[in-house]
Amino acid sequence: MTTSTRGAARTPAVLVLEDGRVFRGRAYGAVGETFGEAVFSTGMTGYQETLTDPSYARQIVVATAPQIGNTGWNDEDDESRRIWVSGYVVRDPARVPSNWRSRRSLDDELTRQGVVGIAGIDTRALTRHLRERGSMRAGVFSGDALADDAALLARVLEQPHMKGASLFEEVATQEAYVVPAIGDKKFTVAAVDLGIKGMTPHRMAERGIEVHVLPATATVEDVYAVRPDGVFFSNGPGDPATADHPVALMRGVLERGTPLFGICFGNQILGRALGFGTFKLKYGHRGINQPVQDRTTGKVEVTAHNHGFAVDAPLDRVSDTPYGRAEVSHVCLNDNVVEGLQLLDRPAFSVQYHPEAAAGPHDAAYLFDRFVSLMEGQRA
Repeated sequence: MTTSTRGAARTPAVLVLEDGRVFRGRAYGAVGETFGEAVFSTGMTGYQETLTDPSYARQIVVATAPQIGNTGWNDEDDESRRIWVSGYVVRDPARVPSNWRSRRSLDDELTRQGVVGIAGIDTRALTRHLRERGSMRAGVFSGDALADDAALLARVLEQPHMKGASLFEEVATQEAYVVPAIGDKKFTVAAVDLGIKGMTPHRMAERGIEVHVLPATATVEDVYAVRPDGVFFSNGPGDPATADHPVALMRGVLERGTPLFGICFGNQILGRALGFGTFKLKYGHRGINQPVQDRTTGKVEVTAHNHGFAVDAPLDRVSDTPYGRAEVSHVCLNDNVVEGLQLLDRPAFSVQYHPEAAAGPHDAAYLFDRFVSLMEGQRA
């Protein structure tokens, strides 16, 4: 990605999709060029949390909400150390942010971090195109990067596909760190960082859990060196079919019978650890309004999602695995995609979405309590 910051708002820009569709607008954020997988997110708010979610690495995110940037950018809501999206696409950026916590505009923050974006295009038409054709490689070009459409398309077609991409180690922490329990410490959890969001260990800390966040390269010995009451596998980017090390690590945890909880990428890792396959969705689930049913209770939750891959597990029966019986615990009501797994003979479960609600609804907060209950049961 190459960037500049001069005169962005007046600079022509173009979005080129790998199937040849072209959208013209103006530069938003940094001026230059960037490449990634074009995906759309249906959230009407929470763009700061979306942009700083490591699961969006190497993706050009299209905001389906027509106006973005109204609340500016603050210093409290970042979910990680930086913006991870490779590009940002909006229709009508706010001219002036208005929020008591705002410190600068979204445009200024994108520029400061060198994120190339485009504004002023028909994002509804673009979203419909991606829903019909599927997520695909794309490029955003502005300033000196502009050229004829054929040359830009050739640049896009040179880029790697998301299928087969191994990205989790690029976004994970390199050094272990600790998030202390809030109030009295009740449990210790080893959290394997595959692209973790900051609110996730905070939600556990609120429940009296001391969270040791470990690099994606952690070994079984590293995990058990912190003497955990439970082990957590986080969200993260890329194709789970490439994540052989996290799968092996999870199998090591399952063999010991330690309470285990995974979300998003962690759900896909659990699926692979149990012997199920994974596959790429046509356009994925991204946003904060996805309906999911908890099949163990019948309750329907509105949930926050960001995933382009899913677990291929049977919905209609209990499966035998090397670690006992397993079943699909949650399912998406839009398309019947697997949204959760649980073992019936060991204390392990996972979901495909974001229960930390950053940003998003709080319907799934009970999952952290379910994890606590597993650790309480194991201790008893």
